[in-house]
Amino acid sequence: MFPVRRALLSVSDKRGLAELGRNLARLNIEILSTGGTQRYLEDNGVPVIPVSKVTGSPEILDGRVKTLHPKIHGGILADRSRSNHLKELKEQGIAPIDLVVVNLYPFQRTIERDGITENEAIDMIDIGGPCMLRAAAKNQGSVTVVVDPDDYGRVFEAIKKTEGVVDEGLRRELAVKAFRHTQEYDGAIAAWLAGPDAGAEDAGPFPERMSLDVARRLEPRYGENPHQQAAVYRTVGGSGVLGGFFQHQGKELSYNNMLDADAARKMASQLEQPAVVIVKHNNPCGIGVGKDLVEAYQRALATDPVSAFGSIIALNRPASTELAQAMRDLFVEVVVAPGFDAEAMVVYGLKKNLRIVECPLYLGDRGEMELRSIDGGFLAQTADSATDDPASWQVATDRQPTDEELDALELAWKVCRYTKSNAIVVANSAQTVGVGAGQMSRVDSCRIAIDKARQADLELEGTVAASDAFFPFRDGLDVLAEAGVKAVIQPGGSKRDDEVIAAANEQGMAMVMTGTRHFRH
Repeated sequence: MFPVRRALLSVSDKRGLAELGRNLARLNIEILSTGGTQRYLEDNGVPVIPVSKVTGSPEILDGRVKTLHPKIHGGILADRSRSNHLKELKEQGIAPIDLVVVNLYPFQRTIERDGITENEAIDMIDIGGPCMLRAAAKNQGSVTVVVDPDDYGRVFEAIKKTEGVVDEGLRRELAVKAFRHTQEYDGAIAAWLAGPDAGAEDAGPFPERMSLDVARRLEPRYGENPHQQAAVYRTVGGSGVLGGFFQHQGKELSYNNMLDADAARKMASQLEQPAVVIVKHNNPCGIGVGKDLVEAYQRALATDPVSAFGSIIALNRPASTELAQAMRDLFVEVVVAPGFDAEAMVVYGLKKNLRIVECPLYLGDRGEMELRSIDGGFLAQTADSATDDPASWQVATDRQPTDEELDALELAWKVCRYTKSNAIVVANSAQTVGVGAGQMSRVDSCRIAIDKARQADLELEGTVAASDAFFPFRDGLDVLAEAGVKAVIQPGGSKRDDEVIAAANEQGMAMVMTGTRHFRH
């Protein structure tokens, strides 16, 4: 085992640097440094030996070359267990470097800034830093490498407690972290250099090879079930999980909470009027719109008050005090909104376990790819970003829908888009009336939607229905018509469209064809 006697510090992120430098100096560890790090340490009273004094060469090319020298890399890469390496160090007058503390130029933060030029971005591509990190991580049997300021404390404690020797387990852990750090860094550079249209000529939106740059955001207590472990990752460089959420109060979000919050937020964000969306198990159990959130909530709750127990609720407006008071008697797991009034927070605060999550509205597909794991790999697809423009819809029946029916059809279609297939949504212009989701046959979804409406004692006469895919037979349409549904919206495209349209005409129903399917498996 080799004690730390000589350290090289060269960092972009100066967090904790002065304290680390002073601590190392107190243990009589010699510190080498470069450029801005050297000046920062000296300004904080830490004795430093410039790397240029060790190499005998000045920094050149605006600092692009400063550590790329045998007296630096030889000192890092020498395997102390090999006598010939030690002999060569002595012959070349190279002193070993035992601790390498390096983090890299802020390339990712730089390219995220507005108005950044290509030359400014290129200047933030670190060369010497990754070389030193890889060298130290490769030689982790002899050298300790540190990339994260959060690790300074435990590395220093390890040095202090064991007469300078860092144990093998910690050295290996830190080496793994260093290689991951450089991997993520190189991935960000490669993605930027390739540009957003890379691979478009031969692969469309799907490159032949793909690397994911993600960072762990949180670790829920368990996954879908208590015996499963779980974690939530954010896309590096993106806006953040759920658009960048902040949790004001309540227990930590669970794995299932995150799934439901994502679905509820997306549903609420597509509605223009004040809207409340109640979600359970990734499906809507009630959606309402109104002149304010209280009216919208009352309508959403009326759809299925039983299923709303233990649900996730999303709003498309900041939560008001009146809404918080209206919700007091309902047990809710999470409330998601773009903001919360101060008085509303006081009311919600009476339920300490209620999770209050603030995040911006969902702005729609930003070109991201959807990935789902299967055994041995992933399924990839572009997001369902099809624009649902009512002006492009076609009326297939003899009867045209009324203006009120068109409003209801538009609401039902928006809800249907985020409901698990086979999806049937029955609605009026202000609320969902019944939802049938996740069934193996479409006619069963029709029956469930109707049964839900009857259980909630909601009026079915004059309602409309949306189907996320075509009706394969007329049976589902007949079930809806018998219950009082007067208009239907669906993509069309079945071999039996003529049969289904004829059934709608027989029943005096209006039928609108969108031409776009919205399966959600």
